[in-house]
Amino acid sequence: MNTELFGIISIFIVTIVLAIPLGKYIAKVYLGDKTFFDPIFNPIEKFIFKISGINSTEEMNWKQHLKTLLSVNMVWFFLCFFILLFQGSLFLNPDNNPSMSPDLAFNTAISFLVNCNLQHYSGETGLSYLSQIFLMFLQFVSAGVGMAAAAMVFTAMKERTTDKLGNFYNYFIKSCTRILLPLSAVVAVVLLFSGTPMTFEGKDAITTLQGDQVEVSRGPAAAFIAIKHIGTNGGGFFGVNSAHPLENPTYFTNAVELWAQLIIPFAMIFALGFYLKKTKFAYVVFGVMTVGFLLLVIPTVISEINGNPAIEKMGIAQTTGSMEGKEVRFGPAISGFWSIATTVISTGSVNSMHDSSMPVSGTMELLAMMVNAFYGGCGVGFLNFYIFIILAVFISGLMVGRTPEFLGKKIEAREVKIAAFIAILHPLLILSGTALASYFAANNTAMGYWFSGNATGWLNNPGHHGFSEMLYEFTSSAANNGSGFEGLGDNNPFWNITTGIVLLLSRFIPIIGPLAIAGLLANKKYIPESAGTLKTDTTIFGVMVFAVIAIIAALSFFPALALGPLAEYFTLK
Repeated sequence: MNTELFGIISIFIVTIVLAIPLGKYIAKVYLGDKTFFDPIFNPIEKFIFKISGINSTEEMNWKQHLKTLLSVNMVWFFLCFFILLFQGSLFLNPDNNPSMSPDLAFNTAISFLVNCNLQHYSGETGLSYLSQIFLMFLQFVSAGVGMAAAAMVFTAMKERTTDKLGNFYNYFIKSCTRILLPLSAVVAVVLLFSGTPMTFEGKDAITTLQGDQVEVSRGPAAAFIAIKHIGTNGGGFFGVNSAHPLENPTYFTNAVELWAQLIIPFAMIFALGFYLKKTKFAYVVFGVMTVGFLLLVIPTVISEINGNPAIEKMGIAQTTGSMEGKEVRFGPAISGFWSIATTVISTGSVNSMHDSSMPVSGTMELLAMMVNAFYGGCGVGFLNFYIFIILAVFISGLMVGRTPEFLGKKIEAREVKIAAFIAILHPLLILSGTALASYFAANNTAMGYWFSGNATGWLNNPGHHGFSEMLYEFTSSAANNGSGFEGLGDNNPFWNITTGIVLLLSRFIPIIGPLAIAGLLANKKYIPESAGTLKTDTTIFGVMVFAVIAIIAALSFFPALALGPLAEYFTLK
C-alpha cells in the first residue's frame, strides 16, 4: 500500500514540476513571443489561415470573440450530428456498426462539442472509425476553444484600458497546434509502444488460453486516448474507458494518462502568472485549488484503502482495500486518486467504476464536480474560478466599505450580477434535472416516447444509490465531465435529451459570463494601486476565495448529497 501511495505522490509532484515550464511556454505562445517551435508551427499556421481566409492579426473585442466561438461550434455540431446519424452507411466502418438514433446522436454530438464526452454508448459497437476520428477532432477543438477563451480573459486582465483583446482564431489555432498536438503526440507514442492499438483494421479474431475463439475490437485508439486526456475530454475509445486493458495496459500507462489529464489545467494557472507578470497571484490561485483538491483526494483514497465496512462485518479480510469495480493492475489507492483527478479536472475518464466507489468516495467525486472550480478543464477551469474571484473581491470590498477593485478595475453591479447568475446556474441545472428524474422515478411514471416502460426501469439500484446515480448524471453533465454512475440506464430519449440540454447550457453560458465580465472590466478606466487597494496575491485573499467557493458552491448541494451518498454511507455503518 505504501508503494501505491508513493506512486500517487510522485505523479502529483512530477506534474506540478513540469507544469511550471509548460505554463511559461503557454504564456509565450499567447503573448506571441518567440519560442523554440516557431520554425515548425509558423508555416503550418500561416497555411491554415491562408486557406481559410482568416486574418489572424485582426483585433477583436469580447463580443466578437464570443460570436466567433459560438459560430464555429454550431458548424461542428451539425457536421458531427450528421456523421453519427448516418455512420452505418458511410466509409471507415469495417465492423458494420449501425447508425445512432437521433436522440443519441444529439447527445453524443453535443457532449463531444462541449468537452464533456458523456457517452451513452459503447465505443466498440456504437461508433464507426469515421465517427471516432471526427470525435477525436472535436476533442482537439473543444479543448482549444476553452483555452482560447481563457487567453482572451488573460489579455483582458493584462491590459489597462482597451477593447482590443487579441484574435480568437489566433488563440484557438495556436492552442491546438503548439500545445495540444505536440503533447498528444508524445502520449500517443507512449501508449502505442505500451500495447494500445493504432490501426484501421476491424476486429481481430484470437484464441484464448482456454481455447475459445473471440473477436477483439481495436482501431485508431492510441491517438484518440492521448487527446482525450491531454484535452481533458475523457471519452473512451472502448466502452469501459481507461479500465480497458487496451486503453490503459499497465501501471505505467496509468501514470502517464493521469499526468496527461492534469498537466494543462495545472500549467494554465502558471501561464496566467507569467502572462500577467503576477506569479504570486497565480501561486495563490493554484494554492486554493490544490487545497480543495487535496481535501477531496485524501478522504477518497483512505476510504478505498480501508474497504467496505459491510464486508468487514462479515469477517472477510480486505487486505487489498475495496476492490469492487477496480482493476487488479491498478489497485484501490490510485483508482481513488484518479476518480478525484478526473472529476476535479473535468476529464471524466475512468480507470475504475465510479458506481462501485465507496459512499465517501462517491460524495467526493460528486462534490468535485459540484464545486467545478479546482483546476477544471483546459482553459475553462480558470474561467469557473474567475467567477468566484469576482464574487470574493465584491464581498471583500463590502466588508471593508470600499468600492471593490480587481487588477485596477472597479467591479460594479453589472459584473456582480453576471457572476452571481453564473454561480447560481450550476446548482440550478443539476438540482432541477435531478428533481425531475426523481419525480418520475418516485411515481413510477409511464414515460411513453421518453423511455421504454416506467421510469423506475432506468434504475438498477433502488433507494439512496439510485438517487445518487441520477444526481451524478446531471452533475457530470453540468460540470462537462462525462463520467457516470453507470448503473443508470441512460441511453434513451429522456436522458439523452435532458442531459444534452444541460450540456449546452452549462458549457456556453459559463464561458459567456467570464468573457463578458473580462471584456467589461477591460474597457474601464485603470485605477492605480493605493494603500487601500485589496491585495489579491495574499493568503488572506486566497482564504476568502475558498470560503466563497465553499459557501456558494459546496453548501448548495448538501441536501442532495445527504439524500444520496451520505445516507448510503450511514446505512453501511
